[in-house]
Amino acid sequence: MTVPRDYQRGRVYAWERLDVAPHGPSPVPFAAAQGMVDAIWAESGLCYPPKVEKLPGQSRRVLAHATRLVLRLPPAVPCWCLLHELAHAMAATHDGETDLHGPRFMGLYLRLLTRYLRLDEAALLASLRAAGIDVDPDAVPPFLDPLAQRTERSGTMAGGEGAA
Repeated sequence: MTVPRDYQRGRVYAWERLDVAPHGPSPVPFAAAQGMVDAIWAESGLCYPPKVEKLPGQSRRVLAHATRLVLRLPPAVPCWCLLHELAHAMAATHDGETDLHGPRFMGLYLRLLTRYLRLDEAALLASLRAAGIDVDPDAVPPFLDPLAQRTERSGTMAGGEGAA
């Protein structure tokens, strides 16, 4: 598995600090996180939500971390950050394929921000454009999109064997 370059990570973090964090600072206690993850996952029409685990105490470089199967969170996490990590889980496959902070992640994150923080989608899209951040507003989780899985694995559009 080749990990793509996270070409817009810094821009996404800077954008979040200015345009998202001020609107969602309320902390979510760790004890409530799994219930929220389960509810948002189900409301998104998805099965098998990731498990919430404690972020190791020695972790100093990240506020939280997510894969398709696990969200690692501190004792309390800002609600925007929980949505950010949930978007990472939605944008990844069980075997770790992801576009990191790419257009798919940003499209899924945008949808979560508009739904759960009630932020204006047009304003967010304008601020993303101004920040030079690529976003796919029509993004779907890769585990629901067989064509995207074939495309990512083969580097071509369509063709190839059946979906994994």
